[in-house]
Amino acid sequence: MNANPTQKKLLVIEDDPGLQKQLRWSFDDCNVAVASDRESALAQIRRHEPAVVTMDLGLPPDPDGATEGLATLQQILAEAPDTKVIVLTGNQNHENALKAINMGAYDFHQKPLDAGVLSLIVDRAFYLHRLQRENRELLKSSSDTAIPGLITSDPGMVKISQQIRRIASADVAVTLLGESGTGKEVLAKALHQLSSRSNKRMIAVNCAAIPEPLLEAELFGYEKGAFSGAIKQTPGKIELAQGGTFFLDEIGDLPLSLQAKLLRFLQERIIERIGGRELIPVDVRIVCATHQDLKKMIEAGTFREDLYYRLCEISIQIPALRDRIGDAVLLAHHFKNLFRAKEKRQTLNFSQDALDAIGSHPWPGNVREIENCIKRAVIMAEGMQITAADLGLRSNIDSSEPITLREARDKAERETIIKVLARVDGNIAKAAELLGVTRPTMYDLMNRHGLK
Repeated sequence: MNANPTQKKLLVIEDDPGLQKQLRWSFDDCNVAVASDRESALAQIRRHEPAVVTMDLGLPPDPDGATEGLATLQQILAEAPDTKVIVLTGNQNHENALKAINMGAYDFHQKPLDAGVLSLIVDRAFYLHRLQRENRELLKSSSDTAIPGLITSDPGMVKISQQIRRIASADVAVTLLGESGTGKEVLAKALHQLSSRSNKRMIAVNCAAIPEPLLEAELFGYEKGAFSGAIKQTPGKIELAQGGTFFLDEIGDLPLSLQAKLLRFLQERIIERIGGRELIPVDVRIVCATHQDLKKMIEAGTFREDLYYRLCEISIQIPALRDRIGDAVLLAHHFKNLFRAKEKRQTLNFSQDALDAIGSHPWPGNVREIENCIKRAVIMAEGMQITAADLGLRSNIDSSEPITLREARDKAERETIIKVLARVDGNIAKAAELLGVTRPTMYDLMNRHGLK
């Protein structure tokens, strides 16, 4: 293998010297290493860690069969599960090729080799390997943030994590707004863990999960004999959070009858247990969350405006997963790694159509939905790759979408020129002025992008 570290690393496993030379010549833009048997192949894998491997199933000592080739494939994937292995097989070995795919091979190509088709398969394998490596790096960088449990590469979510770090030490009430499953509880826990109250308890109450007759007792506690069944004095959740953080989840579901009592606590920082007369001072930091629009609820008369301003000293709107750039695929890799370790399926990876489907799906259930989807797919996937079918998704990826940076730049440049020309009603001089280029450059750009 050549010494250039910037070139893509390809391992060719082939015992035919003629085919070895042909493949070396076909991929002269790669760092190509060659192996002719299982032992040398595994040595090259350990030494060079190639991203892509092409391998003939007919390896010695079984050159006319597939036993040795399949055993070699199994060992490669066990040692380097992210390596993309492309199996080269004769016309009569279709069954063995499918067996290799089920074991985790990326793809197969039948002999005699078609250099153009094989080059396309290899390029796609390199692209997928690079994409998965970048996602792993993003996962690592996001795990190094100061927000425990938050996995993101989206600029908007990164900004929110910075806000959480800034306000964690400020003793103000915070309300987290956003759809169900967007990570409100994760951020609430981060507010507590990064605050000076982290050595005390964080107590959570879900206002939507507790029936109204029981919610008051859950929040404020009760004295012995306060009502039927009150056989002993029981402190409420607010009181139990003394010195720490009290998290009111789904605050929009708090009944109006209890909103007044919660407001009194927020104003005076004292509570009374049901059936009691003792005023109990409580020092807690209040964090709330809801998927509802509290301002619309105020207009409808179902939420008190004075309570809103007490709870929302600082409010943070959390975007839905569909609006977070790259996070769906990033989270999918995170949950795949998590669940494949639990299920002992370490060689399991996503196919390209699965990644396309994950990236294009709107995920109405947000992070909670994608977690459940990946968990199910890891358990149910029959082969060594998770496909779009395993996910229960359909790939809606636009084949015209750019893949490389150059394609993305060209697309953006063309769209910008079209918008500016429309804005100035086709006046080339005005368009050139707005874009900050000369008229000759403007004509060159229009010609390059096929615009008249």
